[in-house]
Amino acid sequence: MNVFNDFTSKVQVVIQDLQSSGALPEGGDLSRILAEPPRDPDHGDVATNAALVLSKAVGMKPRDVAERIAEKLQYDADVSSVDVAGPGFVNIRLATTFWHERLAELLTMGPAALLPDIGQGKTANVEYVSANPTGPLHVGHARGAVYGDALASVLAAVGYDVTREYYVNDAGSQVDTLAWSVYLRYLQAIGETVDDDAFEGFYPGGYLIPVAEKLAAERGNALKDAVGTVERGVSPLPEALVAVRDTTIEAMLDMIRDDLAQVGIRQEIFSSERAMVESGGIQACLAKLEGKGLIYTGVLEPPKGKAPEDWEPVPQTLFRSTDFGDDLDRPLKKSDGTWTYFAPDIAYHNAKVERGFDLLINVFGADHAGYVKRLKASVAALSDGKADFDILLTQLVNLFENGEPFRMSKRAGRFITLRDVVDAVGKDVVRFIMLTRRSDAPLDFDLVKVQEQSKDNPVFYVHYAHARICSVMRNTAEAGVDTGNLTGADLSGLIDEAEIGLIKTMARWPRVVQGAAEAHEPHRIATFLNDLAGEFHALWNKGRDDPSLRFLVEDNVDLTRARLALIDGVRQVMAAGLGLFGVEPKEEMR
Repeated sequence: MNVFNDFTSKVQVVIQDLQSSGALPEGGDLSRILAEPPRDPDHGDVATNAALVLSKAVGMKPRDVAERIAEKLQYDADVSSVDVAGPGFVNIRLATTFWHERLAELLTMGPAALLPDIGQGKTANVEYVSANPTGPLHVGHARGAVYGDALASVLAAVGYDVTREYYVNDAGSQVDTLAWSVYLRYLQAIGETVDDDAFEGFYPGGYLIPVAEKLAAERGNALKDAVGTVERGVSPLPEALVAVRDTTIEAMLDMIRDDLAQVGIRQEIFSSERAMVESGGIQACLAKLEGKGLIYTGVLEPPKGKAPEDWEPVPQTLFRSTDFGDDLDRPLKKSDGTWTYFAPDIAYHNAKVERGFDLLINVFGADHAGYVKRLKASVAALSDGKADFDILLTQLVNLFENGEPFRMSKRAGRFITLRDVVDAVGKDVVRFIMLTRRSDAPLDFDLVKVQEQSKDNPVFYVHYAHARICSVMRNTAEAGVDTGNLTGADLSGLIDEAEIGLIKTMARWPRVVQGAAEAHEPHRIATFLNDLAGEFHALWNKGRDDPSLRFLVEDNVDLTRARLALIDGVRQVMAAGLGLFGVEPKEEMR
């Protein structure tokens, strides 16, 4: 059903026929020929650049080439008219019967079967969320979580074997701080007085209280005695707090998994940074880079502007990341022998490369923008340039409530949790709204406006279209019309411009999903669903003004069934698109 791919092939065949017959000279790269939507829909349904591509190779003016192609195409049964425009564009208008056939194809095969198999079983790893396991997920994590999850679904729909992954940063100072934070709550649980000021520099959220209370019930005062007078906040941890740290991390991961489940996300793999470090992953990665001649000891020049945290004016172990497009070589080991923050990250990506994925995608927050070049350089080096690696950055979510900034979560301490937002508006609203814009564009999310019943609310607009269609199907069935087996309906009665326009919009479905998969931009599907809903609502309103265009036509069962087939196609495509987003299509609106 990919109309433009099909017509690209058709135009290429026409040119081959013209060249075989001598109507066109031989020559030209036919692989550069494209059939695409015209910039102006008034110019037709399909436009091709064939004449512009061929003119130089065949020694003819583009317009002369275009006229010969147009003359040949006008005899095609699927074509109603062909025009030559401008310097040599060929604009094609397709026959009504062609669009009837596309609708019949959709009804017979279903939307999923029409999608192209561009993945062809290749493996893809999509890493998203990967928040530190130090507390519940906040609303900023929600955007990357939903975007990554939807992208994984889109890639799977076009033939990729997708692994959804979460990288657990369970090594380093932040989890030591977590252990001390729960220890302070533990002291409160056993009756010690801990002032609010004592939590400065720690995690103050109330979400640690249940963990601390359980610890107090199990250990009593024994943990306090074991820790003794060690200065709070020191790292590495005293031995008595190591098990506390590990137990707390698991509790936080359980909380995070539950938070993700609230928004319909279940990732398959949780990769531990600690396990990777303890298994020698960093040393293995370093040895691999050394074997490629990409490691050296040197002193970096001080960078312009603000110095990064890993810069030191002393000899360091450096990775030649400038060989792969980075701005400067990156330190992996400091002068004191400790690893930089980048070292475990590059080792983790080495592990992903060695797992053999054909495509690697990371979904990061915008605060990781400085990591893009260095990570891409590392993956290029580790894979010898063979790995297809993309990093998507998600911008901030500005949360409002009826135009006013949304209050912070008392439970979280200093931020708005994902669960706050899901509790306020529901999973499906969160997922859909998070996908209405490009990931790298800021997103305003008003908890009141996203629940309004108006066409300005994209969630309602799409859901309402689907529910309206379900209502029509119920009403016509109650009126005694056979709504079953619509694949066999006679579609010849669909001749109104709005009806054909709706089929044309549906016919974009495979191209839209393919484009979303190739560009790693699932928000394209949200835009398409909004367009499709708009076309349907326009047809509904047209029928309200003109009784002859209503879906239920008295004394004309064939036309009624044709129109039911039309809107059932819309329903199926909408349900498929919402399904890729993890959103349940509504059959009724309350």
